[in-house]
Amino acid sequence: MFSRRTPLAIISSTLTICLIAGGQDITRSAQGQVPIHLQVDAGAPVHVYLAERVPYRLGAPVRAKLAEPVWSFDRIVLPAGTSFQGAVAALIPAAKMTRAMAIMRGDFTPLKRAQVEFTTMTLPDGRTLAFSAEPSFGLNSIYVEPRPKKGRYAGKLNGKWTGFAARQAQMQANARTHGLLEFVRAPNKREWVEDFMWSKLPYHPQRYRAGTRFDAVLEKPLEFGEVSIAAEKLAAIGTPPPPDAAAQVRFLSTVTSADAHVGDPVAGVLSQPLFSAKHELVLPQGTHLNGKVTQARAARMFHRGGQLRFAFDQLDVSEIASTKPAHVERTQAQLTAAEQANGALTVDSEGTAKATESKARFLRPVIAGLIAAKTLDNDAGKQTATGGGSGNTGGLALGGFSGIGLFGIAAGYAPRAVGQTLGFYGLGWSVFQTVISRGNEVKFEKNAVMAIRFGGVPDRPLSARR
Repeated sequence: MFSRRTPLAIISSTLTICLIAGGQDITRSAQGQVPIHLQVDAGAPVHVYLAERVPYRLGAPVRAKLAEPVWSFDRIVLPAGTSFQGAVAALIPAAKMTRAMAIMRGDFTPLKRAQVEFTTMTLPDGRTLAFSAEPSFGLNSIYVEPRPKKGRYAGKLNGKWTGFAARQAQMQANARTHGLLEFVRAPNKREWVEDFMWSKLPYHPQRYRAGTRFDAVLEKPLEFGEVSIAAEKLAAIGTPPPPDAAAQVRFLSTVTSADAHVGDPVAGVLSQPLFSAKHELVLPQGTHLNGKVTQARAARMFHRGGQLRFAFDQLDVSEIASTKPAHVERTQAQLTAAEQANGALTVDSEGTAKATESKARFLRPVIAGLIAAKTLDNDAGKQTATGGGSGNTGGLALGGFSGIGLFGIAAGYAPRAVGQTLGFYGLGWSVFQTVISRGNEVKFEKNAVMAIRFGGVPDRPLSARR
């Protein structure tokens, strides 16, 4: 992810991971300074979130903020909160099948997906710089600003690089599954209800909600100049990571339970540096991790979600330093938390990611069932305010609404069979969607964020895909 233009010393007696390392022995020039070139390479993602709602309209202005700091080697080069500006660059029509399914539910909106292109960024000190990134779609996750940090290392984001090391070491000592990815969440119940009501309109505007996450992938590198670091501060590079050390990693390719097989390779890159308890740099940002899939199960009918487990067993710093063979031993680094493209997931103690869904979805068939029952109310003797028989107009209108949305309300004034048919159609569709249909797959898109823990428990024997 980041460029390095100088060889670094890689000193280690024994390694608890398979480590490709090497370079010149920097301990011979401990009194000297090692120059480090800071650069964010093209192809690296910058995680931003929308500061305000954005309509699906070509050219609509977009304002976003940086969700988490961007690191290079051992320090932050872009702090969290950096502002980004851009616009909606393209509107891509939804697939024909998606449109057909929407029409069956009474939604006649010409569904589209909006691509956003970010073109400038404004640093906290007020400087505005050009920013070239590929147009990107919003992700299925919402940014939640983390609560203010308290304690010894609070407020050190703008300090020297040793302050960054101290803060990272404290975070890694305390973190297991929380703290690294807590800014990502799925829509809550209130948002789910709002989306449900919008979907019942025959036509509704499309827009990105405030907080929607984007991965702005750089088209051109960002240069931050060159710094010098005392050689002795780099002496710990290549030593074993601290016990139970937590690290943040991004995927280098898409991995999904739908087509993964045991033994398939998995690759990632360290998006933040890893420090020891003594605040020494152990693994610079940009360290590559390689591993393999150890369990994969595709999603099945009746909403049984997919499962995926993998483990990293090799670290590669050859992208950062010139290499030569080094003594190796093997251990594992396993998944502890992650964000995925579709829905939510849980990660168990063995590192198995399982696709999950909110139980709030069961409200749909319950409500649809009550409405369908209401359409069967044949008490035509009820009197309206004008003295005429109602014929269950309200119940039939609700049945039409459940079946095809607002257009279906007219069923209250149509023959009784129309409202009843639409009511049970809505019930059947809800039951299929929430109970019978296939569950979600575990899907990690390229550049998705995950948290791992070094020194994980040994994996169970490889199991064939079921």
